[in-house]
Amino acid sequence: MIFFRVIDAQKAIIQVENFLMATSQLAQTTLRVVLGKHELDEMLAERERLNVDIQRILDAQTDGWGIKVTNVEIKHIDLNESMVRAIARQAEAERERRAKVIHAEGEKQAAAALLEAAQMLARQPEAMQLRYLQTMTQVAGDRASTIVFPLPLDLLGILLSRDRPAAKHD
Repeated sequence: MIFFRVIDAQKAIIQVENFLMATSQLAQTTLRVVLGKHELDEMLAERERLNVDIQRILDAQTDGWGIKVTNVEIKHIDLNESMVRAIARQAEAERERRAKVIHAEGEKQAAAALLEAAQMLARQPEAMQLRYLQTMTQVAGDRASTIVFPLPLDLLGILLSRDRPAAKHD
């Protein structure tokens, strides 16, 4: 929609054959040119800026006709079917990109948490043993499997030394 007023009636009659038709045609052409330079998402997000740009262009061109363009409003943009499909593909690609970014950010946070847990367990060997026992109880709950547990040699050494009788020294 274009809003304008005739500020010089003599110019509006003499400079152009039909100022209403000429202004309408100029507005449509300018609209196509300006919108053709922008992506659809940009058109939707920056509609106010586009309105002002179109108004500025139209006002400069109609000034010689004695016409002042006071306001421009982009109300509706008609798109052909192929453009609608292209926009849908672009939107789908953007959703997939965002999902991948969110997933990667989650992986990054999980890796940081695992690193912190590993560093904490490394500082406290007793915590590692408790974690090991907790894992054994979880795995033991599933009785359908045969489980082989590796035992640390220092733990095995302690268990074996307790089973042997103490040697007597004479």
